[in-house]
Amino acid sequence: MSARPVCTRPRRIHGFRKPARQSAVALRRYAQAELGDHTCRWTSMATALAAFAEFDGRVQSERHILPLHWYVACRLVVEGGFDPDDIIPRPPFRVERRKRKPPLLYFDPTLGGCGEGTVLGGIRAKHVDVLVSLARIGPVLSVSCKGVTGAFRNLGNRLEEIVGECTNLHMVHPALVIGHLVLLRGNRATDQNSAAHNSAAPDWRRGGGNAALAQDGAPVSPVRRFHDALQVLGRRRDLMDQAGQCEAAALAMVAMEEECRTRLVPGFPSDESGLHFDTFFAALYARYDERFVIRCPVMAAITRRHCWDRSSPGLRLFGLDYQPRVALLPTSDLS
Repeated sequence: MSARPVCTRPRRIHGFRKPARQSAVALRRYAQAELGDHTCRWTSMATALAAFAEFDGRVQSERHILPLHWYVACRLVVEGGFDPDDIIPRPPFRVERRKRKPPLLYFDPTLGGCGEGTVLGGIRAKHVDVLVSLARIGPVLSVSCKGVTGAFRNLGNRLEEIVGECTNLHMVHPALVIGHLVLLRGNRATDQNSAAHNSAAPDWRRGGGNAALAQDGAPVSPVRRFHDALQVLGRRRDLMDQAGQCEAAALAMVAMEEECRTRLVPGFPSDESGLHFDTFFAALYARYDERFVIRCPVMAAITRRHCWDRSSPGLRLFGLDYQPRVALLPTSDLS
């Protein structure tokens, strides 16, 4: 009996011809042409904040928060030392491994990927914004980004989503390092861009409108309560801790003044809150090393994060606003 023939006819989707049997490069180029603006690209913090602050379309499209996904994915490579092939969406970098020398990191915009990572949960599969998954191990680190543009009285719903997601994923992957980034628009009660929205709900002190800051610059009560609750949720350190908590959490507010939309509101959150961006990534790296490198030295060759060569071209990018992870010793001193 002859084998069943395999159809090799290429499919056409929205005017693009999908290669039926082509290399991974051809498929990636097809995805880039098909998805366009959804392809991961190099993004700085200022670019991500400006995109979030100036977006005026439907938030269901996620275009207001998508640049923050790219920023996180790129930072996990440059600062975190994770291999770009292990990250979804794939950052636009290429790694050159060398014997007895630190690897070189190159920037290659043609290698940027797209999409979300999918993790099997105890209740249902969950799509996460940024995922690090290692071969033969599975998902090891995930980051979810949430952008709140208004209606801050509903911030309690975001807390429920965070608790539900962490519980669902930790049921199957108790060692998974989960991080949650929450970005708010820092509309003041006296801002022209929020006055129209607040006209129907003048009691902005209770978060009735789209104002996150009171007239004196202090956060409104729903934002303060959300801040306090997020501090508690981001304290999972050990595998035996509550599954509904995450390993790291961050909260930030974008300044909405016309000339300041590439910066965060100063003084929020406070320095001792533990919810800053820098402490967020530091906590992710610490929990990952504790669970997947220190506790299992036999698999360190797979789980250990890269230390890039100082001369890597991929470390000399415009807008780099954090310290890259580089080897401490010169190349000639490594053995």
